[in-house]
Amino acid sequence: MTQAGRFITVEGLEGAGKTTCLRAIEQLLEAAGIERPLFTREPGGTPFGEALRSTLLDPRHRGLSAEAEALTVFAARAEHLAQVIHPALAAGCWVISDRFTDATYAYQGGGRGLGDDRIAVLEEWVQGDFAPDRTLLLDVDPAVGRSRVASRGDGEDRFEQEQDPFFRAARAAYARRAAADPERFRCIDANRTEEEVARQAREALADLVSGGAPDG
Repeated sequence: MTQAGRFITVEGLEGAGKTTCLRAIEQLLEAAGIERPLFTREPGGTPFGEALRSTLLDPRHRGLSAEAEALTVFAARAEHLAQVIHPALAAGCWVISDRFTDATYAYQGGGRGLGDDRIAVLEEWVQGDFAPDRTLLLDVDPAVGRSRVASRGDGEDRFEQEQDPFFRAARAAYARRAAADPERFRCIDANRTEEEVARQAREALADLVSGGAPDG
């Protein structure tokens, strides 16, 4: 019998610890015997999406409008859904995405000030009522996140170069999303250590991994 696919997304600001969270999820799925999980990211996940990602993250495009950002992200998302996410789920695979549409509400809706209404129109057009089974939101103080990014010493992309007001607005937008859909979201205190973030991530998915139906 083909296993049921699940769509899991990991969200959070820059420096929130998504890499740590994704590694913990991978270990959890492996231990549970869940075969062929697919790890992907947004924007990206396809050759087209990765090309758009490079453009969006390039600091040379600092003047890009909020509208152009949102449309570019959804163009990449449409291809990602059609070529990767939907086929993998149909084949019974678990799909774990580093960011999805909640990030657009947070970064472009909140950080860039576009608000929710226009993003909601694009969301309905591109994905209809399709949504993740579970979203892990890594909530981090923007100052903590920015400090972690700076400590890497490998240069900052266009979003990592934003300042605290942008990230505070994005964090607030994430919080509103989580409050509006508590069955889908699991909030993780990402100000804590890597070990604690990993533990919280495992606990946030324990019911799905053990065979429980997705919430919502």
